[in-house]
Amino acid sequence: MSGLFSLLPEAVITVDADSKDIILDRLAGRFAAVYGLDHQAVLARITERERLGSTGFGRRIAIPHARMAGLTRPVAVFMRLASPVEFESADGMPVDLVFGLLSPEGAGATHLHALAAISRMMRDERMHEALLAAPGTEALYSLLSNVIDRDAA
Repeated sequence: MSGLFSLLPEAVITVDADSKDIILDRLAGRFAAVYGLDHQAVLARITERERLGSTGFGRRIAIPHARMAGLTRPVAVFMRLASPVEFESADGMPVDLVFGLLSPEGAGATHLHALAAISRMMRDERMHEALLAAPGTEALYSLLSNVIDRDAA
């Protein structure tokens, strides 16, 4: 989908969760189901990263991310939450959009470029509102893929 990371249609979901731990577990589960990764290994890596500081960067958005052995390129999962959840975000606001990113272990600059691209896209207030208003996962994927493909061109 993008030169920076893969986001498959089945990696875009709406989730009902009531805690940060459940969000991270569901995120790990989606990475496992879509990209064939080990659920517990993914959960351990994103939880380890989260302990360094919350990936809730503000404006009701979180971008949990980590590096993992066994990947050949960065992969992503997008989750729209059914209702906002406390995430220890920098601005104290609960999150309603979660964009997860896993990159290969040695992908220093590649990982940072992918994070920057996701951050730019998610900071756009019109995009945020469109993602919240989208009627389903197909519409969510369409919105995300159109922006990612446009920015990659």
